[in-house]
Amino acid sequence: MLPSFLCALAGFFLTVQVATLAIAWWRCRRSAAWHRAETALPAMTVVRPLCGLETFSRETLNASFALDYPVFELFFCVARADDPIIPLVDAAIAAHPHVRARLLIGDDPISINPKLNNMVKAWRAASYERIAFIDSNVLVTPDFARRLIASWRDDTGCVAAPPVGTQPGNFGGHLECAFLNTYEARWQYVVDTIGNGFAQGKTLLYRKSDLDRSSMRELAAEPAEDAATTKMVRAMGLRVRLAQPSPQPLGPRKVAEVWSRQLRWARLRRATFPLEFLPEIFSGTMIPALTAAAAAVAMDWPVATATLAYVGIWYAAEITTAAACRWPVGWASLPALVTRDIMMPAVWIGAFTGRSFTWKGNAVQMEDRRNRRPVVETEGA
Repeated sequence: MLPSFLCALAGFFLTVQVATLAIAWWRCRRSAAWHRAETALPAMTVVRPLCGLETFSRETLNASFALDYPVFELFFCVARADDPIIPLVDAAIAAHPHVRARLLIGDDPISINPKLNNMVKAWRAASYERIAFIDSNVLVTPDFARRLIASWRDDTGCVAAPPVGTQPGNFGGHLECAFLNTYEARWQYVVDTIGNGFAQGKTLLYRKSDLDRSSMRELAAEPAEDAATTKMVRAMGLRVRLAQPSPQPLGPRKVAEVWSRQLRWARLRRATFPLEFLPEIFSGTMIPALTAAAAAVAMDWPVATATLAYVGIWYAAEITTAAACRWPVGWASLPALVTRDIMMPAVWIGAFTGRSFTWKGNAVQMEDRRNRRPVVETEGA
């Protein structure tokens, strides 16, 4: 009885792995090839919240001006007048006089979320009903705005586009890809496919009138604007839908930075959707591999051979999916996937051991909610 149960459980884990990867491949391939015919594209406000210089800042800024969209305005938002990104923004605006673009400076502390506070001024200045907030490190393609609109339906309250890592510059970059691409983006597309999509803050497209209802304060109800968006949209009886992924060039990354970012996101998920967060402990390869090893022992099979074969199929499915989706695959892909899955249980446990995180120098306590200005720390503090 026990051997059969363990074999069935290991088989179930592997089936889920392969099936969810197939769904992600289908969604991303469909997104890449599918355009809905539009008789008229609605005018759009495109907002890029910025904070400091990043590896690909020049490229991501200039890509904003190459959007192939009939009518749009472009806002760049910074919270501080001494932000080092400002000269690059000024130069980009000057180099593209044909695009209606403005730099907005200032902070509106409606929440503990520094990114949301930086976005508010663009909402106030927006001229159009459709407003898209796109993170600074997204390298938008010319048809990016069209793809967002193509995903909108009558029952939609927000369209999001999960990030996928591109251009990894070292092992840390490949580790970031292992988290972002065949793990996080994959599961986001799976839950969206079954009709339970979650907003992801990398790219968010709204109706401005929905944000006007509370002067954007509904997005301040949670420590992250994407979690607040998901709850706001569902409360309206509408759905979050996912569009084509947001390409995020990575360059070189430190493993410690990847750990810190994943721990921050895990704490946010645990704080905002605690019941949905609990099963994440089963989503890596650790528990399935242990189950396969136990099944091999129970069936009197060679444990090492059976477990390695099981794990090999597991990772081969991920690497094949990444290649099919044209996501980065290279020498570091397999060790990055293994490292990710070793880290995941520690990240999951770490989500329960702290209630704060730091985002670009801003220390945030998740017990706080509305109308609290975040504490600003200096670099290295």
